[in-house]
Amino acid sequence: MARTVLDLSTPALPVGLMDWGDYRIETGVTVSPAGIAAASGSGWQPTHPEAIYPLTTGQALWIRFTLPPAPDAERWYLEIPYSSVDRVSLFTLDSAEQWNEQSAGDTIAVNAWPVPHRHPLLPMAVSAEEPRKYLVRIENAHSFGAPLRFVSESYLSRTEQRTSLILGIYFGLAGLAVMLAALSAASLRDTAYGLYAVSVALMALTQAAITGIAGLHLWPEWPAWNDLSPLVLPVLAVASLLWFSSAVVSMPARSRALHRLLTGMGCVGIVISAGIVMVEPSNRFQLMVPYIVVSMFIVIAALLWAGRHGDRYGGWLLAGSLPLIAASAFPLARLSGLIPVSFLTMYGMQIGMAIELPIVMVVLMLRSQHRRENMRRIQGLDRVDPSTGLINEQVFVERMTRMIARSQRLRHQGAVLLIDLVNSAQIQRDFGRRAAEELPLRVAERLLSTAREIDSAARLSEQRFGMLVEGPFSAEEAATLGPRIVARCLMPYKGLPVDCVAQVRVAYALVPRQGPTAEIVLGRLARRLTGIPPESRRAVFMLPDYK
Repeated sequence: MARTVLDLSTPALPVGLMDWGDYRIETGVTVSPAGIAAASGSGWQPTHPEAIYPLTTGQALWIRFTLPPAPDAERWYLEIPYSSVDRVSLFTLDSAEQWNEQSAGDTIAVNAWPVPHRHPLLPMAVSAEEPRKYLVRIENAHSFGAPLRFVSESYLSRTEQRTSLILGIYFGLAGLAVMLAALSAASLRDTAYGLYAVSVALMALTQAAITGIAGLHLWPEWPAWNDLSPLVLPVLAVASLLWFSSAVVSMPARSRALHRLLTGMGCVGIVISAGIVMVEPSNRFQLMVPYIVVSMFIVIAALLWAGRHGDRYGGWLLAGSLPLIAASAFPLARLSGLIPVSFLTMYGMQIGMAIELPIVMVVLMLRSQHRRENMRRIQGLDRVDPSTGLINEQVFVERMTRMIARSQRLRHQGAVLLIDLVNSAQIQRDFGRRAAEELPLRVAERLLSTAREIDSAARLSEQRFGMLVEGPFSAEEAATLGPRIVARCLMPYKGLPVDCVAQVRVAYALVPRQGPTAEIVLGRLARRLTGIPPESRRAVFMLPDYK
């Protein structure tokens, strides 16, 4: 029958069919193996290791080959490393000249396969005395480009252990990412984390369907869904990726039009998924491939646009997604019949996702940290001056009240200082409005550098600041505080002209000695500063004792 005879004696495994077999494509899957075996030789052509056979619904690829005599101590299998093939049937000619059939494929429940496995694996009867003739019938709704390989039982055991380890690492990483994203979505109330959890879960299910893990372990009794899942799940995963991309770069706030485009394309994905279920099997990939390609270009364009318009994480998210987007080209090209089944078509997306997952998780954590900091700033606006970061007057009075009570209880003295910036008008005249607006920020910076960790600095009004200096210290030590602040403010500022410095006046009081309450002390200090003549060259003033 076959043009040449297979050689299974080679030590290199797996043994590919190469050009040792002959093939022909028949229309009508009801043709019997006996009829194919009796067909004339003119319709047969040599097989090729990287051939892509143009099949469609209603057609069958027939391949014939002959196995030579071989020791029957080792069990041999015909392996088709492509879990998405619709149906593969192996026909063996027995001694009574009858063709015995074994079938596998994703239109057959995996539990009903001769050897339940991730992809079709059909036992072969090897004779030590005479050659064995075989026929293989392959049915697929679109082109078929997987190799036919012959493997021994010992080789299969070794390779499956290695493959199981790699797949276990990948699915463990994906499961961890889903769990962390779901917990973060619940604890932080962040929609982006929830959408990322959905996206990673759908991507993991997609890989489980493509590699055959899902058919073997998740739905071994659902052949219809096993046939549809490698086409439906990728579309749903891309739809969730569109929604996630819109949420993570805050697209609703940046561009309503782009947000509607991403959201709308995600909804189109749901419609495409329903269409894949209903259309004729040979047309399914014609719905799936264009949608995924267009969606990927939209995601890339949206992330580039967000990065160029100020989103600090758009570029990093795009960098993390590019390996996955590039790896997805291989299975899409395989579905389109452009390349045969290979390692990259089966496992390329897993490599891409293994690179993408940690990058995107880091981006999400940095984004959450930034959002929390913004929320803290917003919530602290009623207690902090937004331009300088110093506490405001309300918090200053609260802390001052506690400091006075603490000083009375511990019988020591603390200091309260009011600092007025008095040369803003001159700075605006000489150096411009921008320099005058920047000067209070410089003063705040100098006050913070002067204060200790236990002290407090506040902005009380446009040109007035306050400081609380915790005791204990003596009146002589307190007298050095004002001059030190004046000197610090008169030092040149980086990036400003040498003469552009802050001139301040300081009034200070010792508490509780010069006032029993915060209101009394602040009132006395304010009146003291207000009563200073404009032409006065004195900069530091101390209150007299309170009577």
